[in-house]
Amino acid sequence: MAKQGIYGKYIKRALDFLLALAGLICISWLLLIFIVLLYFANKGAGVFFLQERPGKDAKIFKVIKFKTMTDEKDENGNLLPDEKRVTGIGKIVRSASIDELLQLINVLKGDMSLVGPRPLLVRYLPLYSPEQARRHEVRPGITGWAQCHGRNDISWGEKFRLDVWYVDHLTFWLDVKTLFITAKKVVIREGITGESEAAKEGFNGHN
Repeated sequence: MAKQGIYGKYIKRALDFLLALAGLICISWLLLIFIVLLYFANKGAGVFFLQERPGKDAKIFKVIKFKTMTDEKDENGNLLPDEKRVTGIGKIVRSASIDELLQLINVLKGDMSLVGPRPLLVRYLPLYSPEQARRHEVRPGITGWAQCHGRNDISWGEKFRLDVWYVDHLTFWLDVKTLFITAKKVVIREGITGESEAAKEGFNGHN
């Protein structure tokens, strides 16, 4: 178990709450615009969706995101492929990472942090090695150290290595550095366009 120090144990959570609250207040107008746009674009499918993810100590919580696809079905009642259901507004929301902004609510609730290992699918839990599972020693983040080194173009094994490195080196300045690098990558769209083959296939328990 990593020693997180005073910052990791106490100060980080307080800063997360204050910054998430301030952030939600500042961007409330932007969120409202996309809520209205998605309401009409999604053709009655709703604006939000909740998905279970493992948090600190692998405790399950529900992450909040914008819904970027309709629920349109074919003549047999089956959902159409994702690429046919995603809306124009949905593509903008995804490419600009706007869907991540709602996770500030998860930060307020204490499910997540601004910075930490990204919360992945619940079905991956039994596939982690003991070392990889250490990523759950801290709250998951809206962004993380692994995302700073290639969101979609590094292997699962490298992502987990970077996640555990973050757990072992968690400091205030590392969080600040992570947030600045993330902001830069979002602005210049570096490493956020398209998925790697590993990301498309999902984690299967191998590095």
